[in-house]
Amino acid sequence: MKKSLSLIALLAAIYSGFSQDSGKRNEIKFNIANTIAIASVEFGYERFFDEHQSLEAVLLFNDRINYHSEKGSREFKTQSYKLGYNYYFGQENAGSGLFVNPFVKLRNGEFIENDDRVDPEQPLITDMNTFMIGIGGGYKWNFNDTFVLGPFINVARNFSEEVKDRFSAIEFNAGFNIGYRF
Repeated sequence: MKKSLSLIALLAAIYSGFSQDSGKRNEIKFNIANTIAIASVEFGYERFFDEHQSLEAVLLFNDRINYHSEKGSREFKTQSYKLGYNYYFGQENAGSGLFVNPFVKLRNGEFIENDDRVDPEQPLITDMNTFMIGIGGGYKWNFNDTFVLGPFINVARNFSEEVKDRFSAIEFNAGFNIGYRF
């Protein structure tokens, strides 16, 4: 919770640090697809520098690697923080059209799995703390410079030996964001 509050304070500092102008330079967004599909919650904030560039910060709760299931006695207790740069190729509206998104991501938490074959009283715990570097892309529709929505896909490389041994070194994430500009 303290880390979440720190991220909110960072976002507020970023917001207040930029000069205000007549255009809408801020966007909040929510990945509705992953919430419905896997109960992962992703909130994001994006700050535009001009019509084609922005910085984003995303907070992910229950961040599941490559959409692994929590069926049976498996549970992800993870959260992640993602910082990225977006470049938009659209010409009509600011911050719309195709975009590319290089990013860094930090995940913390653990994956708990009860394996009845070994000892039902002693769960297997995987430390999910890792640093990632990745790139993503997508498309964003901008309606009246107020409401935005669009699909995205990301691929990242994690640098944790324990996560690589249990899952994979390459991670995928996709979704559909809905957002509001102000």
